[in-house]
Amino acid sequence: MTQSTRNALITGGSGGIGIACASRLIECGYDVTLIARREDALREAAARTGARWLVADTADPQSCGTAFAGFERIDLLVHAAGVIGGTYMRKQTFEQWRTILAANLDSCFVVTQAALPLMTVGSRFVFISSSAAHQALPARTAYGASKAGMNAFALALAREVDRDGISVHVVSPGPVETPMLQDVPNTMYAITAEDVADSVSWLDTLAGSVELPEIRLDAVTRGPLSRPPVQPLDENKRTQLSERP
Repeated sequence: MTQSTRNALITGGSGGIGIACASRLIECGYDVTLIARREDALREAAARTGARWLVADTADPQSCGTAFAGFERIDLLVHAAGVIGGTYMRKQTFEQWRTILAANLDSCFVVTQAALPLMTVGSRFVFISSSAAHQALPARTAYGASKAGMNAFALALAREVDRDGISVHVVSPGPVETPMLQDVPNTMYAITAEDVADSVSWLDTLAGSVELPEIRLDAVTRGPLSRPPVQPLDENKRTQLSERP
């Protein structure tokens, strides 16, 4: 990698959005490193995209810090790691709540703290959030709270690091056609992971003097450009999630 090549780290790199972002950024000439917990899936994602890869838990300060220590600088950090999960409050355990909050919100702190010392003028954070940060979903209290927390975290972070020439953005998509969608109980209209990747790559073309706190993405549901609705395939999961206590 030459000094002029812009690099990108993508957390959640073995997931659908992470893979799509890697593919798009590599097409644009970035040097991309994928980060995730599962080595087998991560290795496969890297082979598909041509990216580098590192195994790390983005909710664990020691694991994440060790992974980031190998970089001299970070130009673009795409934080796409996260889980959906959860159930109705009467069923949900504190352990389930903490698992989702750790993966989706604690990780924002851990990743940011590890990355900031390696970022400089022109560096950029992009946090992949969700429409659930704005629109409440039943049986998804932990998920919605974690994504709303991510958005608030990113907004506060932007106010801290703008003086250093570092930009912060949030991309909040509605349903996205990835394996994670199989944990959602309802038929819905969805965008693709490539749609999210397009937004991420475009954001990094903005001048650092431009402030754009959030992009919200949703699928068109009417007209000639709408796609067919997505029906989750796992009947057992859908039935379990839809059963009210």
